Amino acid sequence: MDKPTLEIQLQTLPNQPGVYQYYDAEGTIIYVGKAKNLKKRVGSYFTKTHDNGKTRVLVKKIATIKHIVVDTETDALLLENNLIKKYQPKYNVMLKDDKSYPWICIKNERFPRVFSTRRIFKDGSDYFGPYTSMKTVHTLLDLIKGLYPLRNCNYDLSESKIEAGKYKVCLEYHLGNCKGPCEGFETEEAYSKNIKDIKEILKGNFKDSLSQFKTQMKRLAEDMRFEEAQKIKEKIEILENYQAKSTIVNPKISNVDVFSIMSDESYGYVNFLQLSYGSIIRSHTLEIKKKLDETDVELLELAITEIRQRFHSTSKEIYVPFKVELGEGIKVTVPQLGDKKHILDLSLRNAKYYRMERFKQDKIVDPDRHTNRIMAQMKADLRLHEEPRHIECFDNSNIQGTNPVAACVVFRNGKPSKKDYRHFNIKTVVGPDDFASMEEVVYRRYKRMLDEEQSLPQLIIIDGGKGQLSSALKSLDALELRGKIAIIGIAKRLEELFYPNDPIPLYLDKKSETLKVIQQLRNEAHRFGIEHHRNKRSKSALNTELETIPGIGEKTIVDLLKHFKSAKRVANAKLDELEPVVGVSRAEKIYNYYHTK
Repeated sequence: MDKPTLEIQLQTLPNQPGVYQYYDAEGTIIYVGKAKNLKKRVGSYFTKTHDNGKTRVLVKKIATIKHIVVDTETDALLLENNLIKKYQPKYNVMLKDDKSYPWICIKNERFPRVFSTRRIFKDGSDYFGPYTSMKTVHTLLDLIKGLYPLRNCNYDLSESKIEAGKYKVCLEYHLGNCKGPCEGFETEEAYSKNIKDIKEILKGNFKDSLSQFKTQMKRLAEDMRFEEAQKIKEKIEILENYQAKSTIVNPKISNVDVFSIMSDESYGYVNFLQLSYGSIIRSHTLEIKKKLDETDVELLELAITEIRQRFHSTSKEIYVPFKVELGEGIKVTVPQLGDKKHILDLSLRNAKYYRMERFKQDKIVDPDRHTNRIMAQMKADLRLHEEPRHIECFDNSNIQGTNPVAACVVFRNGKPSKKDYRHFNIKTVVGPDDFASMEEVVYRRYKRMLDEEQSLPQLIIIDGGKGQLSSALKSLDALELRGKIAIIGIAKRLEELFYPNDPIPLYLDKKSETLKVIQQLRNEAHRFGIEHHRNKRSKSALNTELETIPGIGEKTIVDLLKHFKSAKRVANAKLDELEPVVGVSRAEKIYNYYHTK
């Protein structure tokens, strides 16, 4: 596919949080920014008049926009930080230093300390974060220290030194902030249990801790200590809004390449995320045109080799959605859960968004090509002999057998052709018989088309299961059209597609464009049929004795019938039953009309 213009790139950006990257005509990255909504934020650069001369120069130099979609605004902030430090773009002034975001460390030692840090050492300690606000870190540490007495000294609390009585308890012990493990007043087992609870809090499982905070806040409020209660309330709010996990930075994941693939009948879209020391430093999506009917495994293996060569990757481990053969020297991991699976899901999400944007760009640049692609896919998915350029869908509408009608909607080239929609009033069927009604309308529709020598559709869709499909087939047989027009039935419950003489239904991928077109047809037929049915029902409902009551209009009659369900029940209603529905004045008119008569 040709590279889309800047204008088209702007039109097809997603309304998702993420990081955008601007490149100049030479392909050099010149700016990195974060956004809560990528489409709105990037669009604002090109629609606003900028007072800042530097921003005006930046906008003039933008030739290409790339972006990475993430889960949250916090993730976008962290990813922006990583990319600015990696690429040092010309127009970014912030975040170029080596300052990093804060973490909370649980030190790998006997009686572990819990403290904040901006530096990570690979010494077996546990690191939680990163946090985008130091306020959140302080709140968490205050929460932890308030709930669990922990030491904050730097002593080496080895068993031998404690037994030798080398240390003496400090002021923290006398204040109740520490239980004195340095003199053996607290066992290692009890301390370790506290550390285990603290790890749960830092993972985001702090339901019990929040409950304790709320109890403390209520107690302070009852004691009229409102300022202290307000401080506790602020901490609760910060904790409730706090998100412990970040997919963007994870010190447990070192230097790895992450690959995922999304494909359709013509192209494969392979996303590549590069992680360095637990941080995402690159995202790239490669589009591969299928020559033959290559599998996703074949496409992914080809793409991994190409991408690793292009970006000179030397990572010894890769994460992929399924096993691939890449030769010796590379560890292939297929994550199933946890942090590794989260990062793989993020890669797949970016591949999906890239594919979606390319479709939108095609639609703008070459709408015929977009239509041709959908028609080719529908032909393949539905096992048809020709592309379904003209599709008709039938639906019956009746409520308890009253005013039975049917609707036929028409799609041409995958889009509604509303001028061709038709309503049918059921003429030959008495009572609620969906099968007989379907047989009648299908016969009438195609008998007329044959008589008027109109072009027939390539596909008929029947809203219903095997029974409705069989009824429609009877009409096609009677008109000698069996085999000349493809026909399928769609059952609502599981979106099953039924074919004539085939007991096993076809299930399409829930995200496939073919199923989306069929669902749109079905929903449109249902809407069109219900609309006609309501109009007809309203007309017949209004044609009652109620219309002859002086001072009672159409709206009042509709309200009465909605409430009482029939004109007979209105006639038998008591005055106090009528009043809540239509008011005192109208209720008296209706009641007097029937009872005087």
